[in-house]
Amino acid sequence: MANKHTHRQKTSPAAKVIEQVRFIGALAKSPKTVGAVAPTSRKTAELMASNITRPTKLPVLELGPGTGAITDAILHHGVAEKNLFAVEYDPRFCRQLRARLPQAHVIEGNAFELDEALGEHCDQKFDCVISGLPLLNFDRAMRQQFLEGALKRLPLGRPLVQFSYGTRPPIEINDPDILVEKSRWVLRNLPPSRVWTYRYSAPH
Repeated sequence: MANKHTHRQKTSPAAKVIEQVRFIGALAKSPKTVGAVAPTSRKTAELMASNITRPTKLPVLELGPGTGAITDAILHHGVAEKNLFAVEYDPRFCRQLRARLPQAHVIEGNAFELDEALGEHCDQKFDCVISGLPLLNFDRAMRQQFLEGALKRLPLGRPLVQFSYGTRPPIEINDPDILVEKSRWVLRNLPPSRVWTYRYSAPH
């Protein structure tokens, strides 16, 4: 079980400014893979992390952690650092996360190619998959590939958690065995967002 006193310190104003600068720098260099004007808000991150089983016996997989806003919410929800797997495409964000979370499994790789990214852990099952990727920036075929790669790593009924700024779903579904749910709008996010969950409702 995670140490209840770990990772609960408040972020200082100076640290928040540094996070914003890093985020804006990454956005300028790679707008398609970052895809927002500010890091995910605390409210959105907490809403996403609330989907984690508490306590969970399985690790959690985070895709596209970026500067770690959602990562912090995952850890605050009770997930031990050693039980967090994070796949991040940007090597700078990877270095920052490894320095801050030395016990976590921070993997530099492509979240759309999870078998390759996870390597020796490709058969690992997770309690849930939490994604901060800007999926609407990618074509439908890539989003479908992403969904299949995430759901096959989850026990029946456990969710892929994805936030989105759009009014349409981040992934269109034609499979009747996939249950899709969406949250209320989180107006404190910039821009406003909502959280979507995707899960198998029957064995696949």
